[in-house]
Amino acid sequence: MTSSVVSMPASSQHETILEQRPLRAFAPPSILGMYAFATAAFLVGARMAHWYGDPHSAAVLFPLVLIFGGLVQFYASGWAFQSRDAIAMAMHGTWGAFWTAFGVLEILYTTGLAVRPSGAFPELGFWFIAMAAITWAITLASRDRQGMATVLGLLAIASTIEAVAELAGIAGLRFLAAYFLMASAVVAWYVGSALMMRFVRTDNRPLLRPAEKNEAGRAA
Repeated sequence: MTSSVVSMPASSQHETILEQRPLRAFAPPSILGMYAFATAAFLVGARMAHWYGDPHSAAVLFPLVLIFGGLVQFYASGWAFQSRDAIAMAMHGTWGAFWTAFGVLEILYTTGLAVRPSGAFPELGFWFIAMAAITWAITLASRDRQGMATVLGLLAIASTIEAVAELAGIAGLRFLAAYFLMASAVVAWYVGSALMMRFVRTDNRPLLRPAEKNEAGRAA
């Protein structure tokens, strides 16, 4: 007596595997990335504009800038890489690195391990030259994404003005750069919130597995 084994078609096997695998919708990385950037940019911009702070306030302020604005943006950048979002990856990776370095620098000033220069600060000026060049490039690449382009455009302007201010030691330009930086923070908060609301409203619905889609198609 011989027994025969009927093999399952490849397509059926594939559908069976998909039915067993939970399907989830993935939130846009820039929800978290924009919130992290907005927090750091607003805190730093407000301090640059002399809205608050004293020589010792960095000890309290910049751990948040370093961790939330820096490290959390790194996380969002890696998430964007997995999502194949090159613009978000470049934006959050670049500015995550900047806020991390900036937070470390401010902590060094506060602890007395480094001395904050008065007047022109060419070294920091060249930091902002590099950041402005990269941010302008990302802005051009994001021209089809209005919210992201607006955040990056304001940020690129702030970086350019701040580069000139630090190279020339012009206090008035620092104030102007601070307000552009805070404007980019406000828009980033809006963009992150809009992305979150849209995801909750449309993308975070239960997803149908292939078998369920077939049943729904037959019922229709």
